[in-house]
Amino acid sequence: MKENKLPDKRILIGEDDIDDQEILEEIFLSIDPSLNVTFINDGEKIVSFLQNASSEDLPGLMILDYNMPHLNGAEILKSIQQDQRVKNIPKIIWSTANAEGFKNICLQLGACEYLVKPSSFTELKSMIRGMLSFYEAKVSI
Repeated sequence: MKENKLPDKRILIGEDDIDDQEILEEIFLSIDPSLNVTFINDGEKIVSFLQNASSEDLPGLMILDYNMPHLNGAEILKSIQQDQRVKNIPKIIWSTANAEGFKNICLQLGACEYLVKPSSFTELKSMIRGMLSFYEAKVSI
């Protein structure tokens, strides 16, 4: 029987809302308990983490809230755009704002998706499964 586990378990989530962090961690770990989910609550700290991480410590998937302290999701993407080590890491922006302008900027800066935060737990779980599919696609290439 084939296991439905991701080969590299590191996921970096930029999220400054503690309640959202708890819900996200619960859902990710319910899908795959062996995931290594790291939360960073500040845009500048995310950029610093990525710049200073060893290649082995880089995440296999990045999920960034658009509205973060110090640097927003688009600014984070712009700051790391030239870093070849993170170039092929799928980056997903998620936000409460359903703004076409924000979405277009993020996609131009290297995000593979811009998602609007859902209002129900069931929708969020489905969205997270979709987020993980970006990572699974990257791994199978």
